[in-house]
Amino acid sequence: MRRTIAEVRPIHARIGNRNRLLLKITLEDGTYGWGESGLTGRELAVKGMLDHFAPILVGKDPFFIGRIWQELYRSQYMEGGVVTGAAISAVDIALHDIKGKCLGVPVFELLGGRQRHTVPGFASTAREPDEVMIDEARLLVDKGWTCFRLSPAQHYTKDIFDARSSIAETAKWMTRAREALGPGPMIGLDYHHRLSVAEAAMFCQMMPPGTLDFLEEPIRNQTPEAYAALRAQTNVNFAIGEEFANKWQALPYVERDLAQFIRIDLCLVGGLTEAMKIAGWCEAHYVDIMPHNPLGPICTAASVHFGAAIANFAYLECRDTPVEACGFDVPEVFTRQIALDGAGYPVPEGPGLGVEVDETRLADPAPVGEVGCPRLRRPDGGVTNW
Repeated sequence: MRRTIAEVRPIHARIGNRNRLLLKITLEDGTYGWGESGLTGRELAVKGMLDHFAPILVGKDPFFIGRIWQELYRSQYMEGGVVTGAAISAVDIALHDIKGKCLGVPVFELLGGRQRHTVPGFASTAREPDEVMIDEARLLVDKGWTCFRLSPAQHYTKDIFDARSSIAETAKWMTRAREALGPGPMIGLDYHHRLSVAEAAMFCQMMPPGTLDFLEEPIRNQTPEAYAALRAQTNVNFAIGEEFANKWQALPYVERDLAQFIRIDLCLVGGLTEAMKIAGWCEAHYVDIMPHNPLGPICTAASVHFGAAIANFAYLECRDTPVEACGFDVPEVFTRQIALDGAGYPVPEGPGLGVEVDETRLADPAPVGEVGCPRLRRPDGGVTNW
């Protein structure tokens, strides 16, 4: 029987403490799949792109996932961009969910089969650096976590970020954390692209070698040459890529060996189809994958199936852990989801993604309110990154 797409329904809703853009694709026979967009804070832009995509998708065979990816990407003159990437991601993940359900297999079987039974996770401490942060890290070690991410000194005062003050304070506490925790745990730090090349280099030079196992997103990724300049000044591993919207953005970072961990986001980079291509490319360069996972159960499920199916997987970001409770999972809405088991996720055996959504909990249109990122300034009044 030929299956065709009957409905493409983006749902912009307030779920828990943040806005989300979910996507439900339904076939003529009633089979449906769930996807999600990763462009947090700009959901309405992606919803508009999905409205453009809907007439292209309706009537299509949902099993032609790779071809659909190409048609959505190449159906406009202006290619690429994070809005397009986030919209294609939602479609691609939903189509994998549908195909898995139709064939009665988990999504990882569509990606080549399972390579591991558990997808390891990394946790993040939920506070600025101090003694309590180190105590939280000790708790994670005691509970079996082998990798975690600490936080920098934010030094926000009325939305002002003082980079020099932050890096000096953060370097001090990272050094103390390593001394207290020993050489065993893998310790990372996310600077959320708030630094310049010079500031990031100075930060790395303030700490003894071996203090950090990875530094995440120290600067923006638009200019690979800037990362090359930073690489020449430090031997700290870089974990970057959560802003990549397609394989072409990843290209220079993989081929020029500018990153040791690639942090692609399954809900932004173009879904599972694009992520698998990037993973294979990284494998050829001995680069590990450490996916960005900032959303909720749909993004988590897609990332778990992806992590199960690739050889060069490191850790998956977890945001509801013994030391952090972001509240993204919302079991009242996501009535079936892949739950964290210790310091990782078990690979599910059921068909599709393994996620179900109670749509009665999603008002559409929803009173989403305004949820934006902090708009930070430097002490001199200039604008900087959040």
